[in-house]
This record gives sequence, C-alpha cells and structure tokens, in this order.
Amino acid sequence: MGVPGRETAPTPATTARPAESTAAAEATAAAPAGRGGWAGLAVVATAQMMTAVDATVVNIALPSMQPALSFRDADRQWVITAYTLAFAGLLLVGGRAADRFGRRRSFLVGLGGFALASALAGAAPDLPTLVAGRALQGAFAAVLAPSALSLITVLFDRPRQRATAFSVYGAVASSGAAVGLLLGGTLTDYLDWRWCLFINVALALGVVLVGRVVLPAPPGRGEISIQLMPAVLATAGLATLVLGCAQAAQHGWTATRVVLPITASVAALTAFVALQARLPRPLLPLRLFRQRDRIGAYLALAVGVIGSFGMFLMLTYHFQTVAGYSPLRSGLAFLPMAAAVTATGYGVARRLASRVSPRALIASGLLVSATGLALLTQLEVTSGYVTLVLPAEILVGAGGAAIFTPAIGVVTTGVDPAEAGIAAAVANAAMQLGASLGVALLNTVAVGASRDYLSTHARTPAVSVEAIVHGSGTATAWAAGLLTCAAVITLITVRTARPHRGTSG
Repeated sequence: MGVPGRETAPTPATTARPAESTAAAEATAAAPAGRGGWAGLAVVATAQMMTAVDATVVNIALPSMQPALSFRDADRQWVITAYTLAFAGLLLVGGRAADRFGRRRSFLVGLGGFALASALAGAAPDLPTLVAGRALQGAFAAVLAPSALSLITVLFDRPRQRATAFSVYGAVASSGAAVGLLLGGTLTDYLDWRWCLFINVALALGVVLVGRVVLPAPPGRGEISIQLMPAVLATAGLATLVLGCAQAAQHGWTATRVVLPITASVAALTAFVALQARLPRPLLPLRLFRQRDRIGAYLALAVGVIGSFGMFLMLTYHFQTVAGYSPLRSGLAFLPMAAAVTATGYGVARRLASRVSPRALIASGLLVSATGLALLTQLEVTSGYVTLVLPAEILVGAGGAAIFTPAIGVVTTGVDPAEAGIAAAVANAAMQLGASLGVALLNTVAVGASRDYLSTHARTPAVSVEAIVHGSGTATAWAAGLLTCAAVITLITVRTARPHRGTSG
C-alpha cells in the first residue's frame, strides 16, 4: 500500500496471490463505517443519482430540443438511446477497469469525463453533436457506475451497515428516473433545455473534489487485461438488438431493417460468448452465471426496470398529449413514485433484508409493480390522477425498491474480490439493457395497438387521443405480464439465504 489517498501498482506479492492480497488491501484501505463511511456513501449515491437522472432528464425536454436543433421526429429516439446503449454496452469494460486501475481512480475519472461530456451535449449546435455528447455521457457513466457500486463493499464490512448502504443506493438508483423527469421539466420551463445537461458539470466537479478526500483507495490489479475485441462485440450486439426493436415500431417485425440488426446482434453476442469461454482472463467471466441465484437476480433487475421505464414512457405521453400537462406539471406528477421508492427502499426493504429471504422480497416487489401496471390498463381519456394514476405510481415505486435492494445484494455476494467490479457492472448493464429494450419493445406494442385502433375507427381528434390511451394500456398490460413471469422465475432460481445478524461481511 502506498500513501493514503493514492493508488499504487500491485506488489509482487499481489501478483503471486491476487485474491488474498487484494482482499487484505481492501480491508486495510476501507474507511470505517462511521462518519467516513457515510460520507463516502453520500459521494457514491450522488454520482449514482447523476447517472440515473441522465437516463430520463432529457425526455421531457425533447419537444424544446427538436425545434432548436431542427431534427426530425424519427431522430428523437437517438437522444435517449445514445446514452443508454453506450452505458449498457460499455459497462463490462467499466467494471474491468475498476478492477484493474482501482475503484477510486476509475470512479473519479468516470465522474470527470461525465462532466465534460455533459458540457459538450449542452452546447451542441446540431443533433450529431448532441448525440455524440450523450453517447460519451453513457460511456463515462459505464466507468463510473460499477466503481460506485463496488466501493460500497469497501466502505462497509458489517452486514447490517452494508444492507443499509445498499438500501440507500437502491433507492437512489430506482428513483433517479423520476427525479430526472421532474428536473427536466423544471429546467425546461424556467431556464432552457440545455441546463438539463449543464447542471451536471458543476455537480460532478464538486463530487470529484469531495470524493478525493473521503473515498478509500484500494489498489488496482495491473495484471488484469481489458480486451478490445470482446468489448466491441458486446457493445455492437446490444446496440443492434435495441436498434432492431426500435425500428419495429415504424416498420414491423418482418421488415429488413428490423431483421438484419437483430440477426447481427445474435451473431455478435454469440461470438462474444464463444470468445469469453476461450480466453484465460475474459472480459466477462462466464462463471458468474454458473449460480442460478445470480442469474435470477440479474433477470429481476432487468425486468424490474422495464416496469418503471414503461410507466414513464406511457404516462409522459398521457400527461402531455391527453391531459395537457406542462413539462413541469408532468414532472411533478411523477413525484409520488419517487417518494414510494425512497420510503420502501430505506424504510422497509432495509429492515426486511436481514429477516426475509431475497427471493421473497424480489418476487414480492415484482408482483407489486405488476399490480400497479395492471391498474394502468384501466386508464381512459377521462381518468383522474388521484383515483387511478397515483395508486399505480405508488405500487410500481414500492415494488421497484423491494426488487433492487435484495437483488443487488445477491449479485455481489460470494464474488471473488478481484471480480467485484465486473459483477457490479453486469448488474448495472442488466438495468440499462432492461431500460433500453423495455422502452423499444413497449413503444412498439403501443404504436401497433394505436395503429390497429385507428384502423377500425373514424379518424377524428377525439379518436386519435383514444388511440394513444388504448396503445398505452396495451403496452402496460404486456409489462405487467413480463414482471409476473419474472416473479415466478425468481421463486424458482433465487435460493440465497437471508443474511444472519452478527456475521462478518
């Protein structure tokens, strides 16, 4: 170990016995779970909130961006997907970078790069520059997110305190999307859409300064390699998969521009898995998926995000197109969901984590969220906010918090310290991929259902609004079905026992 606050290259002893020496180094470098630990958690949670907020903060601002930069309706999706695709596709590299270069160093570099990318996107004079800035935001978020999650395991070594920390992290991660919608509406209404991006600059630089002081600096492992070809295959495979699903909304599932990207995705992801099985030090160790508990938890994280993002997608259109809400009022309408996430994640899931098995919490959360989405299938043009939308938001928010807290605990439990970063990266990738695929698939279902509705009714302004509501209801029904199926799979696959009080981390 070197001077506190600095990261040094591994010693020969580290190379000879990587697992033991890394664990000892992290134990020595860890901040005590007192003021230092909670200050570090505040830094990590703030950074996580920034990456979660940026997945949705521009959604409400898109109608203002479009005339300012003069781009077509067909191009709007790339402002959103450029971020989520880069985030999901590069998280594997980000997790491995955290293991190789050290978690604190990767965290700070990712945060600084995120600030610069936000400045580029905010100052964009045209759509290509904006999309490039959003993609760079996602790329640096892919370095930042796994470092942030794995730092929690270093900051807290006691089960009860670690459960509390994961609860805080889970609440922040799952409420960030709603906060992003509120923030985007506020900044767009009172300032300018560019401030949805500029606000990250000052916030990120402030967190970097504080993080340099309060975060522990466990050393990296220089012998870990970061292969370029697997990273390219994984990113290309995920990007073409989402591209194909997104194109289906306009062209149908049998169109060439849909079939070709999906076929390319299958080929790229198959080649990626085959390459990982052959490499002695793979980018993604396939042994992470040998335990069915971890597979079930990853699936729950991906599908759970579909519930919240599906609600955002459908209700944003309903609020602004059907109910005539302003961007700010639309953001405010999502606040109860964020409150439900926070209250459940910190007040309930944290207390139950040491008393109830993870599979019971995860499955219950999935079913609660599915119930909220099922309520939205009853949404009509004249439906009231308090009588229908509010209860649905609370159920989806509460269920989401109950999913994320125990699922993150399952995927990071029992992992070799040398692979903690990559395990955390896969958890984040599952959530980002769930968001990207969920939005693409649910939008395809909604557009198709609306088109079918219009084909059987006379085209009038009132019928057009009814078609939007019908499409939204159909999409939320599909989302509710997906969450219900995931709950059943969770009960079958996840067998991790509840943590015992008083045991060591």
